[in-house]
Amino acid sequence: MIISRVLIFTLACVSTENMVIQNEEELAHQIIGHAIEIHKNLGPGLNKENYIQALTLEFQDGNIEFVSDVEFEILYKDVILKHPSIIDFLVLDQLVIQIVTSDEISESEIQRLLKIIRNNDYRLGLIINFNSTLLKNGIRRVSNHKN
Repeated sequence: MIISRVLIFTLACVSTENMVIQNEEELAHQIIGHAIEIHKNLGPGLNKENYIQALTLEFQDGNIEFVSDVEFEILYKDVILKHPSIIDFLVLDQLVIQIVTSDEISESEIQRLLKIIRNNDYRLGLIINFNSTLLKNGIRRVSNHKN
């Protein structure tokens, strides 16, 4: 089970006083727009770190508050395990983003992100695979909505 204690390795916050985000769906739409812009300029085939750096620049340019390299501890039988689960971005403390550069988004990536958002009361996560030829095919929404 992943617990809600969050340790932050890298903090990169930008003022959001001129930005109004209604909900996580609107925020996700905005983030996807930034990802498409990055993909148009860089295309597939680069290292994950290049896309993370580009998305960081997009967030800063767009005055979007975010935290990167967020560590979620994993608790098993009241013991915190040695290797936490790390996500790439937490945006406006409501949207979790994981960047991948693989042939396809694996089921294990989806399940890992789902565990993180469920156990920490987030409603939505995005997995963005920049290695997709067409980026819209490389974006996976992971929802905690219980319908």
